Amino acid sequence: MDSFDVVVIGGGMAGASIAYELAADRTVCLLEAEPGLARHTTGRSAATWVGSYGPPVVRALTAASRPFLDDPPLDVDGPVLEPLPCLYVGGPRSASAVRELAATTGIEVLSADEARTLNPALREDWLELAAYDATSMSVDVHGLHQGYVRGLRKRGGVVRTGSRVVGATRLDGWTLETTREPVAARLVIDAAGAWGDEVAALFGCAPVGLQPCRRTVFLSAPTGDAAGPGFTLEVGQRWYFKPEGEALLCSPADRTEQPPGDPRPDELEIARALDEINEATTLGLKSVRTAWAGQRTFAPSGEPVARFDEAVEGFFWYVGQGGYGIQLAAGLAQESAALIRGR
Repeated sequence: MDSFDVVVIGGGMAGASIAYELAADRTVCLLEAEPGLARHTTGRSAATWVGSYGPPVVRALTAASRPFLDDPPLDVDGPVLEPLPCLYVGGPRSASAVRELAATTGIEVLSADEARTLNPALREDWLELAAYDATSMSVDVHGLHQGYVRGLRKRGGVVRTGSRVVGATRLDGWTLETTREPVAARLVIDAAGAWGDEVAALFGCAPVGLQPCRRTVFLSAPTGDAAGPGFTLEVGQRWYFKPEGEALLCSPADRTEQPPGDPRPDELEIARALDEINEATTLGLKSVRTAWAGQRTFAPSGEPVARFDEAVEGFFWYVGQGGYGIQLAAGLAQESAALIRGR
């Protein structure tokens, strides 16, 4: 049986990033239950870095991630980030929400006319006020994830796919039974996303109360005016869209709680988003080219859980990144690796 200092359970962005950071001075094995890595949340991300998005802890970790993403010490093909300014838009009776967002995050408030110069498809009779985050970026999620995996292997880390953990015993460290060969480790990191509580139960940990929620995404081509080049987000987070080739990647920004799994897109939420986007714009969205869904997993606090378990020795929680896991991955991995090292 192979033995490691650390076993990380979950091969998405969270697991790959923390595994890479710890592999600098520890032996690390990354276990993934699926046949391939990043099949769930990571592979279905909207792929944005928006510094003004999310609660304060999320924004702090997002900001901490930026230097790494600007110049990643990884083997990546081209830049990880590309400019994608974010325009928060508020319709009727939304001006106070826009001003509150701007005051909280320090981004710029724009008049309706100023906002329409950035996105001419916004309807003059709908738009009341807007806010602008010029620092927002698009993220090459696949490139970043693969860079982390390559970096992990370069540091001597081991990646095992098709290795679902089915049992665990502790004597002098952990012995993990998997659907392949067993593995031993001094420390186990639970980066299993929506399955985080289920994995933790195998180690005798009490659940933290994770809430997996569906997020639907779809592609639709405008039949009216063209959208502006940036990321347009309704200030109440009822929908968003951004260019994706000749089409728009859109989402109803739904957050429907459901058990861990492979969610299907919500047709009713898609219909709602189409209606509301068309009410707010002259894009003329009619048909849906394709749609998919992923799971964003939240902790009850709304903040990521990155800590040692209070009752079970040798177990570290690394879950609950919500819909912010891509943009804060680098900062959270560096912070958590320091915590694990006792710094």
